[in-house]
Amino acid sequence: METAFSRMDLVQSPVIPVVGQWIADSPGTISLGQGVAFYPPPNEVAVAVRESLGQAPLHQYQPVAGIPSLIFALTEKLRRDNGINLSSDQAVVVTAGANMGFLNAVLAITEVGDEIILNTPYYFNHEMAVRIAGCQPILVPTDGQYQLQPDLIAQAIAPRTRAVVTISPNNPTGAIYPEADLRAVNQLCRERAIYHIHDEAYDYFAYDQTPIFSPGAMGDSGGHTISLYSFSKAYGMAGWRVGYMVIPLELLLAVKKIQDTNLICPVVVSQYAALACLRVGKNYSAQFLPEMAACRQQLLETLGQLSDYCRLVVPQGAFYCLLEVNSPLTDLELVKRLIDEFKVAVLPGSTFGMDSGCYLRIAYGALRQATASVAIARLEQGLKSIC
Repeated sequence: METAFSRMDLVQSPVIPVVGQWIADSPGTISLGQGVAFYPPPNEVAVAVRESLGQAPLHQYQPVAGIPSLIFALTEKLRRDNGINLSSDQAVVVTAGANMGFLNAVLAITEVGDEIILNTPYYFNHEMAVRIAGCQPILVPTDGQYQLQPDLIAQAIAPRTRAVVTISPNNPTGAIYPEADLRAVNQLCRERAIYHIHDEAYDYFAYDQTPIFSPGAMGDSGGHTISLYSFSKAYGMAGWRVGYMVIPLELLLAVKKIQDTNLICPVVVSQYAALACLRVGKNYSAQFLPEMAACRQQLLETLGQLSDYCRLVVPQGAFYCLLEVNSPLTDLELVKRLIDEFKVAVLPGSTFGMDSGCYLRIAYGALRQATASVAIARLEQGLKSIC
């Protein structure tokens, strides 16, 4: 049967499953593609889950916005780690990952045809969510160091603009935005009566003592700032699907409507697992950062010797870098050849909105250092040979 046009026809297809199939078809390939942490959740998670099996009503629906004990613990975490002191005009909502939080936010603040400003390169699931909501992504380029350009953002705001999206530490570039720039964007959103959606899924991942600033910590930001967080990276909890969002109280009813329709409530056992993570705290991920930093350093040293082939902006946070490659091939063609001929996988930059030139996103957080070293050597060899 011939199907009618759907808004989903405008949504890009996720590239990770495509690259995943290429990897499966090329046994022995090492992936520098998917953005996950190499370590598992804390041992305390298993203990908490076992205890909850006998004590908590895991088989029953719980509050749409999350169990009260987790929301209380998140409130304390936000104050302690992010400098966000929640007011009576703000609310915390537990979600099935930060991606769900973003889609909740877009649906809550827009009507079909509205515009959301994304800074390029963008996180592809953000662009997909905007289109799923029937809205238009308005793309504003970052500068040569992948930093925000507040003046260009201001110029892009139009009558149907509903929000500006920022991500720091950034996926896919690893950039960390300075406090001054985030303050400028947040102030701009307040003046123009639009929302500032800020994604902080990597709020524990910074290198070289680079500070991470939360716009939600600004004293006058609570009424127009939406902050998104995740347990997936910091606690190795990607498969448990737990995130959370800080929103203006005026959006709570709308977000509850959306979440009740899509999810009813976040998975209850995952919420108890998240509560156990918070009791362990940020020191859990901190113990693994030196190994990630060592992988990052090797990547920088290796790619730094390939200036004839590529350009690299030093990443300051998360566990990504975005490589600009001097190649006549498209990024997807280069990714395929790296897998087929050199058994190393990365992601194409075009899925992050980099349509001009050849870009590759490299993720180094999923591998232990010994394996990452092999993958980086293969990448070096492949770039030299192909380019």
